[in-house]
Amino acid sequence: MAGFRVPGPLAGELRVVPHPAVMLVLEFGAGEAAMEDAAGRLHRGSLVAGPGFGSGGGVRARGEQAECVQVRLSPVVAGTLLGVGPAELTGGAVSLDDLWGREAARTRERLHELPSWQDRFALMDALLARRCAARSPVDPAVAWAWKRIVASGGLVRIDHLATELGWSRKRLWSRFHAAVGLPPKSAAKLVRFDRAVHRMLGGGGAAQVAADSGYFDQSHLHRDVMTFTGSTPSAVVDEPFLTVDDRAWPTGVPR
Repeated sequence: MAGFRVPGPLAGELRVVPHPAVMLVLEFGAGEAAMEDAAGRLHRGSLVAGPGFGSGGGVRARGEQAECVQVRLSPVVAGTLLGVGPAELTGGAVSLDDLWGREAARTRERLHELPSWQDRFALMDALLARRCAARSPVDPAVAWAWKRIVASGGLVRIDHLATELGWSRKRLWSRFHAAVGLPPKSAAKLVRFDRAVHRMLGGGGAAQVAADSGYFDQSHLHRDVMTFTGSTPSAVVDEPFLTVDDRAWPTGVPR
């Protein structure tokens, strides 16, 4: 998780770059934050967004004097923790008030009262642990498949996963999609994209990154980046949503 403070108005709108996690945003304090999706729908305040949220480059964040805690959750545990599965989010976002009711408001109030980010992170750790303990466990087979996809950088063959599980491709597709919110192949594509853009952000050239990340060639990488962000590889590495990652998410981010 990470804490963000916007002391004044955002200098322009912030493009949301998709990543392979469920995003939980808890806004607190006197400011205001919102996200506008590609259809022009405005999501104000605290929200939950599915993996790949922002695909196509049509989601923008804006705010003024806003403070929030953002948590990135593995899709395979998100349903257990949040009370809504990623499949129900379908790449979009829902209000946390609609999911948690009064608990969302109480959590925001407590976050506002606490004096430091570390105290706020500890509060969120305890809250999520409590919610996890009170709900059904994660499907171990789907969790295993997700970990294999992430560990491979999205390069593992989906038919190999099905074979190792002793499942048909159809069964893997159905169980995985229900738990993660994406079919296995789409999830692998998102993980591969995320790994590639962060390598470019670290200074890697597009041609070398394409070769190392399992793309056919540089134009294949270019098409993938355009599909996910609506921007070119050279432009996307300057997106503020990405450039804060190494400071905001030094460990634990799926890449």
